[in-house]
Amino acid sequence: MLGRWRENRAKQGQRGGPMSAVRVPPGAGVLSCRVLDPVNEPVQQAEFVVSDAMGRRVVGGGTDPYGSFIAAVPAGEYRLAVSAEGYTPYRANAVVGESALASLGDVTLQIAQPYELPRAGDWEIEPTHSSIGFTARHIGLAHVHGRFNRFAGAIRIGDSPERSAMHVVIDAASIDTNVRMRDNHLRSADFLDVERFPTLEFYSERFVHRGGNRWAVTGALSLHGVTRTVTLDTEYLGLGNGMEGEERAACKATTELRRDDFTVSWQTMLARGIAVVGPSIRVDLDVQIVPKG
Repeated sequence: MLGRWRENRAKQGQRGGPMSAVRVPPGAGVLSCRVLDPVNEPVQQAEFVVSDAMGRRVVGGGTDPYGSFIAAVPAGEYRLAVSAEGYTPYRANAVVGESALASLGDVTLQIAQPYELPRAGDWEIEPTHSSIGFTARHIGLAHVHGRFNRFAGAIRIGDSPERSAMHVVIDAASIDTNVRMRDNHLRSADFLDVERFPTLEFYSERFVHRGGNRWAVTGALSLHGVTRTVTLDTEYLGLGNGMEGEERAACKATTELRRDDFTVSWQTMLARGIAVVGPSIRVDLDVQIVPKG
């Protein structure tokens, strides 16, 4: 009887163990890990990527509310990369055996040191190494990608970075989706109406630190004769030096604009019940700035 009891307990342990949580195909095993912060609290939604020995991505995703992930992968050697906002990335190697569990146990992420901020003073956007792009949905099917080719911007960095300001001017006629007919239509009165509204302008005096290298830059965007408050979700990328030794700082930012907020619509098509362009447009900015003058 005692032997039978031990056998049942062993089977229950197998059913409740990590291997029982994932259906493992023939020739595969299981890779698992739990991601913690320096005070042993789970890091939720940490991003993990598992790559094979050739560097090809095999699987990826985010950790669960307990900081854990578990995945079935073909037996073999793997590289694991774990990242989370505000933490130094973690990397490790693992060997996964067939029908076996390869557990890396508890992985502790260390707090990342924020990048050094630009010095106080007047800076300007360097257009050669900067871009302002956008993505729009076309008739509810595919996405159209475009950019503005001409723009300029000035940034005044305050003694306290939160007291900074910026002003960006974009030439509306420089819109470019790589299709001449479409670009001419976007410049027309159906959309941007560049003859009446030749520029898009963004002005901000509100820089809010969100922690780590993340900032929220909130300001007024004037587009198509309408001004609305817009927040740029911004990631500061640090300082560097250019080919001539000049000081540079970089960031990337995103925001979502609703066309109706700026009355940018093709009314003749809307009257026929056809939404040629989706209701929202994603804007992506990659910007490098240099000291003015």
